[in-house]
Amino acid sequence: MAKTSFENICIFHILDGLRDGLSHFSQASRAALIYAETPGSPPRICDPQDLLSGHEPKLQDYYLYSNKWRSESEQAPQMHVIEGEEGQLDLSGIISLAARSKSMHYQAWFTDQHPDMCSTGPTKRWLEYAAGLVSQNFATRDVMGLDTAGFVLQHCANHALRDYIVDERSRQGWLDTQIRVYPFLDAVIGVSGTQEEGEWPKGRMVVVEPSQLDKVRFVCRFPTLEQPQLVDFKHVRKLLQAVEDSGRVLVSDGEKVLGIAIGSMPGSYLAAQFSGSHGFLWIKDTLICTFYGGRFHSSNMRANLVQFEEQLLETDMDMEDQHTLLQIVSLMVNRVRDRKHGCTLVVDTGDERLSMSGQHFDKPLDLQESSQLKLACSFAKLDGALHVGRDLRLHGFACLMDGRSVPGENRARGARFNSALRFTAEHEDIVVVVVSSDRPVSIIKNGVELTALCNFQQIRGLSRPPLLAEWVMA
Repeated sequence: MAKTSFENICIFHILDGLRDGLSHFSQASRAALIYAETPGSPPRICDPQDLLSGHEPKLQDYYLYSNKWRSESEQAPQMHVIEGEEGQLDLSGIISLAARSKSMHYQAWFTDQHPDMCSTGPTKRWLEYAAGLVSQNFATRDVMGLDTAGFVLQHCANHALRDYIVDERSRQGWLDTQIRVYPFLDAVIGVSGTQEEGEWPKGRMVVVEPSQLDKVRFVCRFPTLEQPQLVDFKHVRKLLQAVEDSGRVLVSDGEKVLGIAIGSMPGSYLAAQFSGSHGFLWIKDTLICTFYGGRFHSSNMRANLVQFEEQLLETDMDMEDQHTLLQIVSLMVNRVRDRKHGCTLVVDTGDERLSMSGQHFDKPLDLQESSQLKLACSFAKLDGALHVGRDLRLHGFACLMDGRSVPGENRARGARFNSALRFTAEHEDIVVVVVSSDRPVSIIKNGVELTALCNFQQIRGLSRPPLLAEWVMA
């Protein structure tokens, strides 16, 4: 009984802490665990928010009809992540990581893979931490430390990023590195939150391996005793003004700002692009995360138009036209978001084009032409909606949307959002894309917001996780 109680409490705290931490790093996220404590134990599953619902056939084939996931070799004292085909369980829309240890023979952790993720690497490091805590706590069986284990997983963004950066640079051949990642990450967050004369930082800062500095094209270098420390956020913020809106970058060794340079950077360098209220973190040409609001995030800051794409697939448009229309809408939405003003796009997918009140043209604008697409983006600044047809042309701007009140209106969302709900409720072949000035994007059809976030129920406590075989049959 005591063993079962410890198992329940341990898994509850670690899974809930993991879920909470990932929800702050990404969108609202779920977590699930499949485990077997000993080599002969039947697999159990803990999935309180139905993350793995719909994947029963694959889980059944992998865990119940096969023993490939079991290892007959003697377990090492320390936990190790299962790599290669043995640890592969590809589930659509899910990130997974499997591990083994002496105290926990097998465990596989799962979480949501959101469409707008820059990289899944940091999230996998997070799952690895959860697996490590399970192994550690099952080895010690100390109930007093279980709530701390969950708390630790709520605040792992910097550690997950640091470990992923180190692993990725090692994979690229930089095992013997002198770059300290933590000070750089702290500086990125510190500088991003420091205003200068009321303006947020803009510009680029890179960290180059000290052994590669002779390959950097410096425009100027600072004397050794006058090189600003990265921990002096205010000083670094001031220096960024010298590289703002230019091809120049601040060059650092991970501790100090060495000077200003131009051109390509050598080696597996790190780069932080400050873009006002938000920014981007790179390893060479690979985007690994973004940062805003004093935190790192997995989102790539691009509009998520998955629901819009799904609506296009349900129309009778040619696949080529669907793809082109998706690209046009995506470009317009992202350009509007970058300019930080809202807009509304009325996408008319019907065979008979809707007549909308607004400003029209003698000849509709062909949105496949770059110049006319840019002009359409400029029209988005005006009050009213842009009317885009299935013929890939802009038929009007400053258009008005009206309609009768519908359930689901939200006064906190403003006129654009609620007008779109009313308008689409009365026009079946219309999809409306609403871009708010503070960046959120809503896809609305038939009076319903398709992009509404799902509020998962909070995990309040767990009984002993059921056997996987019982869960599949249920």
